[in-house]
Amino acid sequence: MPEEIEVKIGRTAETILGVLGGVFGLGGAIFALFIGGVAGILGSPDAPTVASASLGAIFLSILGIVGGAIASRNAKTAGILMLLSGIGGFIAISFAFIMAGPFLIIGGILALTRKPKEKLF
Repeated sequence: MPEEIEVKIGRTAETILGVLGGVFGLGGAIFALFIGGVAGILGSPDAPTVASASLGAIFLSILGIVGGAIASRNAKTAGILMLLSGIGGFIAISFAFIMAGPFLIIGGILALTRKPKEKLF
């Protein structure tokens, strides 16, 4: 009776996309936080809103990095974390998340849809 061989697929693409998206997201969130600080100095009434949205984007970026880091161990959880991070970042700081969002969303979709190949025996 032949033994079953378990085929494991690599999750390198998901890991790279998640970590890069999270790092770019941190950069965009810090940029938006800077813009909120400048708006506060200039007396804009919306400055606290921009600052709090930027802090939320920092949290979401860290979630994206965590999602990328666990992609090889738990692809479903990683995909959900990356999708939430990508979509939430766009909602929070929109244009400042333009580099990070696509990386996180594509990485999340890949993590959720890629399946291992059929077993050989």
